[in-house]
Amino acid sequence: FGTHNIDVLPALLRRAEHNRAAAVEIEESLKVFPSTLPTHRESAYAAWVSISVGCNNTCTFCIVPHLRGKERDRRPGDILAEVEAVASQGAIEVTLLGQNVNSYGVGFGERGAFADLLRAVGRVEGIERVRFTSPHPKDMDDKAIAVMAKYPNICKHIHLPAQSGNDRILKLMKRNYTREWYLERVAAIRRAMPDCAITSDIFCGFHDESEEDFQDTLSLMREVVYDNAFLFKYSERPGTYAAKYLIDNIPEDEKIRRLNEMIELQTQLSLESNLRDVGKTFEVLIEGFSKRSREQLFGRSQQNKVVVFDKQGYRVGQYVDVRIESATAATLIGKPVRPAEGYTPEAE
Repeated sequence: FGTHNIDVLPALLRRAEHNRAAAVEIEESLKVFPSTLPTHRESAYAAWVSISVGCNNTCTFCIVPHLRGKERDRRPGDILAEVEAVASQGAIEVTLLGQNVNSYGVGFGERGAFADLLRAVGRVEGIERVRFTSPHPKDMDDKAIAVMAKYPNICKHIHLPAQSGNDRILKLMKRNYTREWYLERVAAIRRAMPDCAITSDIFCGFHDESEEDFQDTLSLMREVVYDNAFLFKYSERPGTYAAKYLIDNIPEDEKIRRLNEMIELQTQLSLESNLRDVGKTFEVLIEGFSKRSREQLFGRSQQNKVVVFDKQGYRVGQYVDVRIESATAATLIGKPVRPAEGYTPEAE
């Protein structure tokens, strides 16, 4: 069942228990917006707020539109009320969620509604960081970019799924943008926010992808210089357009070879990106202890980069300014600019 059917989960469980069988439930009518249900936040300082469910895109490789239905946008007043509520409970960071988050407004016919919502959330008292995921390149408009650039508490990180760097493959995927359009959006982001991190989803081995097509994807990665990327080899999903009409005709060993090339390239690009941050100071929101030592903490910068540092009296949920001293492809490593107030080494 799709996310828009969460409200019927108890009935589905009872039915499955009675019938002793699994079933697929797809219901178009949305009686209760899922995020109006009671929620539990694992984090005391961070909250996730749904602004829409479903998707109006028809990407040929994706099952989401078939399972989750058409996009339905939540009313702005309800979204802001939830953001204000989590802020009153101590949340200082909020992430806006949607399958195609930046197309928000299509449900009530208002262009630019996502930018207006982003601005309004950024003004909520107590919210010190605003994030969102995941946008679609075709809906990444100048108005949203301008709002991000203007408000310092809207995090300078955009996850912009490219999927492929080749126009023919993008057309087969029904992504509804070209390589040129995508690169222009990246250029617009960097003109407005030179410090904005850009990450992506990319996969190889889709139907009929030639070696030349694949090389276009590698060249896109080099041209954008992604800070990070989620990389995959194509895996056919039953029920999708591609599964029905586009033969999965790239050999598995070839998919693996291409994926390994992508991973090798992105590891290099991520390392180059992180090394450029050495010597800089970032405000980091602390999330927990480092995996390697209880004497170190980790958190994330506005650019969503993981930063590890000596704890020096700081605690989870606090902000700390960290000067970066070294880096790996995955992590920035540094020291707090100053210890926490009242900190003494003996106290630890």
